[in-house]
Amino acid sequence: MEDFSIKNVSLEKNESLEKHRTESFSHSKTTVVRRGAPFKVCLQLGGRPFNPKTDSLRIKVMLGRLFVMMPVTFSKKVSSSKWKAYMVPEQVDLQNPSIFITSPASASVGCYRFQLCVFTHSRRKRTCASGKFILLCNPWCPEDTVFIPFEDQREEFVLNDSGLLFMGTSMNLVSRPWSFDQYESGVLETCLNLLQISPQHQKNRKMDYLNRNNPVYISRVVSAMINSEDDRGVLKGKWSGDFKQGVNPSSWTGSGEILNQWAQTGYSPVKYGQCWVFAAVMCTVMRVLGIPCRVVTNFNSAHDTNGNLVIEEFYTETGQKLSCSKDSIWNFHVWVECWMTRSDLGSGMDGWQVLDPTPQERSGGVFCCGPAPVKAIKNRWINLFYDIPFVYAEVNADVHSIVVSEGRVVSHTKDTENVGSFICTKAVGFPRTQNITGDYKNIQSPASTLRSTTSTSSENSTLRRNSRPQGVTAFLTLDKYPVAGEPVCFTVKIINTERVAKMMKVHINAQVKEYNHSPTDTFLETHGVIQLEPQEVKIIHQQILPVQYEDVVGDDLINLAVVLEDMSTQERVLATEEFNIPSPQLIIQITDEDSITYKKKHTATVTFTNPYSHPVSGVLTVAGAGLIHSKVHFRMPPLSPGGRAEQKITFKPSMVGRKMLQAALSLAHINSTIRGFKMVLVSRA
Repeated sequence: MEDFSIKNVSLEKNESLEKHRTESFSHSKTTVVRRGAPFKVCLQLGGRPFNPKTDSLRIKVMLGRLFVMMPVTFSKKVSSSKWKAYMVPEQVDLQNPSIFITSPASASVGCYRFQLCVFTHSRRKRTCASGKFILLCNPWCPEDTVFIPFEDQREEFVLNDSGLLFMGTSMNLVSRPWSFDQYESGVLETCLNLLQISPQHQKNRKMDYLNRNNPVYISRVVSAMINSEDDRGVLKGKWSGDFKQGVNPSSWTGSGEILNQWAQTGYSPVKYGQCWVFAAVMCTVMRVLGIPCRVVTNFNSAHDTNGNLVIEEFYTETGQKLSCSKDSIWNFHVWVECWMTRSDLGSGMDGWQVLDPTPQERSGGVFCCGPAPVKAIKNRWINLFYDIPFVYAEVNADVHSIVVSEGRVVSHTKDTENVGSFICTKAVGFPRTQNITGDYKNIQSPASTLRSTTSTSSENSTLRRNSRPQGVTAFLTLDKYPVAGEPVCFTVKIINTERVAKMMKVHINAQVKEYNHSPTDTFLETHGVIQLEPQEVKIIHQQILPVQYEDVVGDDLINLAVVLEDMSTQERVLATEEFNIPSPQLIIQITDEDSITYKKKHTATVTFTNPYSHPVSGVLTVAGAGLIHSKVHFRMPPLSPGGRAEQKITFKPSMVGRKMLQAALSLAHINSTIRGFKMVLVSRA
């Protein structure tokens, strides 16, 4: 009888993708599976059937030059720490047998090759076949170090390909839609190649492959590779000047175009990124690799360069903020958290870990940050790995506000609560914030309460920061949240706590400010003199008109300060507030939005109303991973003040599930982008 041969090997791709929750990677030529769970390999034999009494099978699994050999047994008993290959006796088709391969729950992440070898009764190798598979971390496997226990969290932090990034200020949050794009063509392969071109892999491939079993190691490699300061990383950062040599960071809408551009240019850094772009791209890479990840925003984030947990801010005697300190406070800073166990630190440090790919400080000689356990940050266990002191300062530093006149200090106040005033991420399953400030800090009163109030919270915050036990006190309060197109109304409340009259100079100053810089141009200032009777309270109402602030709408902010000077004693009192004026939202409406089906055409309408005092024009860009194949652009002609424009678009979903349709209107001659998004539920039929 003719001896048998292997005619074909199939990894039963569709079955494996479904069982391993990787069906959204179906576009990949290579089957994608998760470690610690079995996947099926089907054989088609030629010649005689397989004889389990005289024939045997062995499988060689290879990652680079590392390999493991294992016999194919008839025992389903598997080990979470060893590779295993087996057949199910009662299901064996001797002409077309199926083999199940299970990797350890601690196997290294990467693209594997395998060889299947057949030995006949003479123990001679008769025939071989080969194939490939991609192995990812497995948050569904309890033995995996990235196991996260709830299905809704796995859906959100691993499978969800869209989300919201939070920006602006803690009192007036801005939700920016972002497409993580982990299932877009080429992204999976680029994320794996990121590991291949890392300095760690280039220096010692064997050790890199071995270390890729550990999410702590993987996350540090990725944190460094997202920025390009030390390697051929993904993004080049730029925080000032123009962006003519690349793309303005505010113009990016998703990770896919960044990662694909990086790969298509031979891994040359993509220009440009800022903190939210670095974080969002890292979130994509970590979710692709199977490590649960979420994007986090820290409002009033301190950059403490000398490690003394003090940030000094300087003002002139007329309220103009100066740039004369290496320390700084960003109105917001964005990083990521990844979920993993920390066997290197002990079980008490398991859970969310801070990782920050934005290049700020070196860690181990490289621009990366983390993983720093959130629990360690809260408890100030700064002797643990990694970078806990730096992150601790970002959420806990004190702020010293100093007024200087003719080179000498004339006022000094201390604020212990402003830094890290609100820390948040996207809620699981819903397009809103989740307050996680209490995970990082021991707070006396819930930060969420402060966020939900209006002028009262602003006054209380200013009251804590600027009250004085005696003399004159000042409180600076926004009357309501600023709205584009309306005057910004604010109140200066001045209290004379003494029993003598006071003559006071009052200086009010407003400056344009980028979120991560000291203010620049003063665009509003007033000076005056008031008389305060003993123990008198005086209220000054002021406003900033739309024509004065229109260039600041959107991503920039306003630093508002009032300085009071006692004309008899020359004592000064300072009160400040930084705020943003969010851009108006684009409105997206979808026809028959409750019946969106896979591979059927649907229509959406994007609407914009001009809030500015002058005509505007621009370019509307619409995108949606799994909804639109590539971005579509529409030119909007000049629209008069108060005018309304509509643009219809068609889309044909290529994936099922909850997807994000997003639109961005880049205005001409104004440094502002108007955004909007709509969540779309796509059903198969």
